[in-house]
Order: sequence, then structure tokens, then C-alpha cells
Amino acid sequence: MEKTTSKDNKQKWINLLLVLDKYRVLLIFVALLIVASLLSDAFLTTSNLFNVFRQVSIIAIMSVGMTLVIITAGIDLSVGSVMAFSGAVLAGIIAAGIPLPIAIIACILVGIVLGIFNGFIVAKGKVPAFIATLAVMVIARGMTLVFTQGNPIVVSDTSFRFIGAGTIFGVPFPIVLMIVIYIIMYWVLKHTTFGRYLYAIGGNEEASRLAGISVDRVKIAVYALAGFFASVSALIYTSRLMSAQPNAGAGMELDAIAAVIIGGTRLSGGRGAVTGTLIGALIMGVLDNILNLTNVSPFYQDIAKGLVILAAVLIDSKLANLKK
Repeated sequence: MEKTTSKDNKQKWINLLLVLDKYRVLLIFVALLIVASLLSDAFLTTSNLFNVFRQVSIIAIMSVGMTLVIITAGIDLSVGSVMAFSGAVLAGIIAAGIPLPIAIIACILVGIVLGIFNGFIVAKGKVPAFIATLAVMVIARGMTLVFTQGNPIVVSDTSFRFIGAGTIFGVPFPIVLMIVIYIIMYWVLKHTTFGRYLYAIGGNEEASRLAGISVDRVKIAVYALAGFFASVSALIYTSRLMSAQPNAGAGMELDAIAAVIIGGTRLSGGRGAVTGTLIGALIMGVLDNILNLTNVSPFYQDIAKGLVILAAVLIDSKLANLKK
């Protein structure tokens, strides 16, 4: 009888942990909000919260593409450099006097083309995603430096400022754009065949191939989307600064990966959701914001973010073992 009771109690604890696992990212976010509000009276002001969401929007949008890639058991280290080159092309075209709509289309196309290039190397060339996207990261960064000649490209078209600093009914446009993108991609992952293919490929690529899924095409599409979202981030980033910086996006690929992992997407593929990624990006944004409000040295901020990422991975690993 005692053995049965002990076994039942253990199972109850496991069930509780599994329930907590389902909502852990949201619980961590809520707890962080409470701590932040206690540490600083300025945190819960409307202007500060809008500032946090506006700052987060760039990484959050980039992280959507990263989520799709990681769900398929891939990785994309090039998104920061793709963002930089897309922004440089965008600013260069505007500075040349070409109409803004054409510049925006060119910016998006640059991101998509570089994403497709990544996808072909990974899918058709059978090169590991880490190596392929690392190479493209270096290439795109080099092209950015060549295009800009190592100097910022200033944008003088004031109408362009709306993308990064404009508002819709009082809400900053980057936040509106971020929310719309996440709603669309949530629907795509949950209710489309393409979304189901991503999880299937991440879970077992060979089985997916045998089931008739065109794995290579899906992979190319996923990396193309990662490039697309990187270029959308470039639109916001370049608009906010009203210039293209040759070092734009440096290290942002790591922030995007961190947001995805904190949000509960498994690096090994087959599991993840954009809702978790959004919360993961917000956790990082709130953490940065509260550290700034409490005048913590920037040197310690990276340590704090690193510890949060490490904790998220360890918790995910432990809970994955419990499920087995």
C-alpha cells in the first residue's frame, strides 16, 4: 500500500510539472512583470511599456522566421547580416531618389533571395544548416560593408519615418505590424498543411520524405521566410534610425535564437510555437528594460540574459526527460 501511495504521489508531481511546463513561459513572464513593477515605479507607465514593445518588435519579428527554421530542426545564423544588407539596399535606393515603395520591395526581395540561397545550400547541397548559414552570415556582412563602404547611409525621406516611429490610433506602428505578423503565423502553424509539414520534418525528416512530403521545397520555403522576416526587421530598424548602419544586426541572430529557445521551441525540432517565441522576446525585452531602469551596468546585462537562456534550456531538458 505504501509503495502504491508513493508511486501515486510521484505521478501527481510529474503531472503537476507537466502542467507547469505547458504554461511555464507565460508564468515566467508574469513573474518578471511583477518583479519589474516592484523594482521601478516607471516600469508600468504607458510610455515605458510602449517603448519596451517597440524595442522588442525588431527581434520578435526576426524571431518568427527563426522559430520556423528551428521547428524543422535547422538553424539560421545569417538573419542579422541579412537584416543589415537588406537595410543598406533599402537606404541606398531611397538615397538615390527612387520612390519609397520600390525601395521597400527591393529590401524584402533581398531578404527572400538570401533566404532561398540558404535553403538551397541546406536542402539541395546537404550542408549542415549551422555551416551554411554561418557562411551566408559572413558573405552578407561583407556585402553590407562593400555596399556602404563602411559608412552609414542617411535617409532624408521623412515619410519613411512612419514605419519605425509612426502610430496607428496611438499604438506604435512596429507593435501593430508585430502583432499582425504573429497572428498570421500562428494561424499558418496551427491550421495549414504547410504548418503541419514543418512539425513533421522536425520530428522525423526521413519519415516525412517517405510520407510524400517534399522536404527540400519546405526547407527552402522556411529559409526564404526567415530571410523575409529579417528584411521586415530591417525596415523598422532603418526607419527608426533614418539611416543604414554597416554594423546593423550584429549579434541579433543570437537574440533571435534566445527568444525562440526561451519560448519553448526545441532545438532538436518538431516542437514549438510562435506564441512562446513572442513571450520569449518580451521576457528579454523586459529584462533589458528593468536592468536599464535600475541603472545596472550593460556589462552585467549580457550575463543576466545568458543565465536566463541557460535556465530555459535546462528546464526544457529536465521536463523532456520527465515526459519519457
